[in-house]
Amino acid sequence: MIRTFVAIDLPEESHAKISGIQSKFIGPGVRPVDPSLVHITLKFLGDVGEAQLAEIISALDKVDCPSFDSKISGVGAFPGLKNPRVVWLGADGDYSCLHGQVESLLSGIGFKKETRKFTSHATIARVTYLSGSRRKELISAMESLINFDVGSMHVDTIKLKKSTLTPEGPIYETLHEVKLL
Repeated sequence: MIRTFVAIDLPEESHAKISGIQSKFIGPGVRPVDPSLVHITLKFLGDVGEAQLAEIISALDKVDCPSFDSKISGVGAFPGLKNPRVVWLGADGDYSCLHGQVESLLSGIGFKKETRKFTSHATIARVTYLSGSRRKELISAMESLINFDVGSMHVDTIKLKKSTLTPEGPIYETLHEVKLL
């Protein structure tokens, strides 16, 4: 089985800014994502068999959305700033076409549609346990970064990625790329 997801990579020039943001809140209870691995997930597929990869690739090749510009800015958290579990950067742009088509095309080959509303974002840290004072520190740091501008990028490619989990962190490999119009 291969652990897979469909994503948009952030440009290399954003990695230093992401690292700078992370440095403001990294500490006990917060695990940063390697800046070179930060991406916008359109759909997490989970474990799929190798035989199913061709069907997934064929479905993704039918994506028919125009390329667009996206602004990466602002720090937020799921489920919210007061109880952070996932710390993210916002991604503004026309992600609705991409997300909608990926969901539709992959549901046509048996993948369940996401029930939650899609929020385009790039995860930069995961939160485990926080003491009361540490939680206040993290919330304060995130609030100071709500309008932080990482920069803009042109979204012209989506990628089917393989994720191999290791004790040192995930290793991502691009299995297939789809160029947008």
